[in-house]
Amino acid sequence: MTAAAAVTTVLVVDDQALLRTAFSSLINAEEDLRVVGEAADGAQAVELAVELQPDVVLMDVRMPVLDGIEATRRITALPQPSVPRVLILTTFDLDEYVFEALRAGASGFALKSRPLEELLTAVRVVAAGEALLAPSVTRRLIGHFASRALSPLRVPESLHELTEREREVLELIARGLSNAELAERLHVSMPTVKTHVSRILSKLGARDRTQLVVIAYAAGFAGA
Repeated sequence: MTAAAAVTTVLVVDDQALLRTAFSSLINAEEDLRVVGEAADGAQAVELAVELQPDVVLMDVRMPVLDGIEATRRITALPQPSVPRVLILTTFDLDEYVFEALRAGASGFALKSRPLEELLTAVRVVAAGEALLAPSVTRRLIGHFASRALSPLRVPESLHELTEREREVLELIARGLSNAELAERLHVSMPTVKTHVSRILSKLGARDRTQLVVIAYAAGFAGA
């Protein structure tokens, strides 16, 4: 969503009609959020993502026809000027499906077991490209990657373009530090931290901080 845009558009994807209705009603009640479509499976989600070009896709994981992980992979690979950000909905905290979805290009996740109102914050955070995962969750994410023999992750060739300071910032992001913690650790202002993060995102071709965490692990920064 651009700075001039007043509304974040959302595509709701879940195989349960009652949940789709609940999510859509909640989102549409907000002035700055609007549901532009609903899908009952991953295949429909991909089709509607192409047709409607929403800012955020609220994606269930376990669905018929095409699951949320493969749908996420296809949506984040779409050759569109503005690729939707995917927010994964899951029943279990940090289960294997969530990790695979993040690897497929998702920007974060939200638990169905939490109050529905928390989805509003999650949608806004993902739309803004900020870090959705709390530092403690980010650390658990890295710990999971470090402790399991997962398939190799791609390291962007542009990694060598990072300055020494930017590599330091990426390493700290991999450790789960928030912007405020980065500013304190590096003894710089918040605007400076945001500038560093923005430049790292641009150089590495990442959509958000969640993807930076995955890239940092692939580059071996997570164990630093």
